[in-house]
Amino acid sequence: MTMQQSPTILIVDDNHENLKTLFHFLDTHHFEVLVARDGETALELIEYQCPDLILLDVMMPGIDGFETCRRLKADAKTQAIPIMFMTALSETVNKVKGFELGAVDYVTKPIHQEEVLARINTHLTIRNLQQQLQAKNAELETTNVELESKNAELGTKNAELDAFSYTVAHDLKNPLGYLISMSDFLRDEESEQLSPQAHQCLQHIFKSSKKMIDIVNALLLLANISKQDIELTPLDMGDIIYRVQERLAFMLKQSQGEIITPKNWPVVLGYAAWVEEIWVNYLSNGLKYGGQPPRLELSVTPSQDMIRFNVHDNGAGLSQEAMAKLFTPFTRLHKTAEGHGLGLSIVQRIVEKLGGKVGVESELGVGSVFYFTLHQASKL
Repeated sequence: MTMQQSPTILIVDDNHENLKTLFHFLDTHHFEVLVARDGETALELIEYQCPDLILLDVMMPGIDGFETCRRLKADAKTQAIPIMFMTALSETVNKVKGFELGAVDYVTKPIHQEEVLARINTHLTIRNLQQQLQAKNAELETTNVELESKNAELGTKNAELDAFSYTVAHDLKNPLGYLISMSDFLRDEESEQLSPQAHQCLQHIFKSSKKMIDIVNALLLLANISKQDIELTPLDMGDIIYRVQERLAFMLKQSQGEIITPKNWPVVLGYAAWVEEIWVNYLSNGLKYGGQPPRLELSVTPSQDMIRFNVHDNGAGLSQEAMAKLFTPFTRLHKTAEGHGLGLSIVQRIVEKLGGKVGVESELGVGSVFYFTLHQASKL
């Protein structure tokens, strides 16, 4: 029977007393503790032993904590390590700068040990859940590649993948839901007793947990598409687009984007809830990766018994290699952007279940047209 390894914490601080106090406190709580007196030493140490979390002082000789954080987040090997700043600085601008550089939290000196312990445990829990999800996603990718290579087993591939996705998502949903509910409860019920810094910490925990639950819900939707039996009905596409724009109102305002819609929509057959998800994925991607500001033009192209719906953006366009990867599950072309790489694979699964096709046409420097097709109501 193997013993579970204790989490490793790296403390980076030029103050000997702070190092000594935190080292002994964390050691008594069964953490593996590493120490460094400056940013350069910390970066060298991490080359040989990667910690699970870093407590990073801001004011240090040599490169300061902000620059150390920037270098860690710029390196693919260390960018996922949670960083908590330790600072005596009280100015809001310095706290904001830490979050902008990728830190997950901060504690103000003089250090309150029990507060540090609580925050460390919270972020290690979140990191552990993220790693579990990443590991399961990697397993899913491997499973998908293996199944793709077995043409004789093509009929069973999607069923196995859906079952696995459903199991993964279902197992993660309960602990994530608990994390969201508890952080939301503390944020609402204990706000008067919390410091502004602690309240901001809870806000970040709540937002991070919500992002993870979005990934879980996407996995569940992906698994349910092929399992759920639905009845195709005539769709009021204008009404669907109205609901989609309501859902994306904040993103639209934040990006200062524009969505141009046709005056009239043809009637097609589909399942309204799923078609709404198609538009949400296409339009949210257009608002994220379109021009500055994004301008999305929606159009309709009849083709025999099918209707093609188009989203034309004013982005930079895509290469042939990029277009070939677009609808592959767990693939993200924009590596620095947030996301889980499931959106377009969900679109493809939905449209194929509804009897249509998806695709993209693009030219570098011109923009892209993402499209999907559905059956005309009068032609099926």
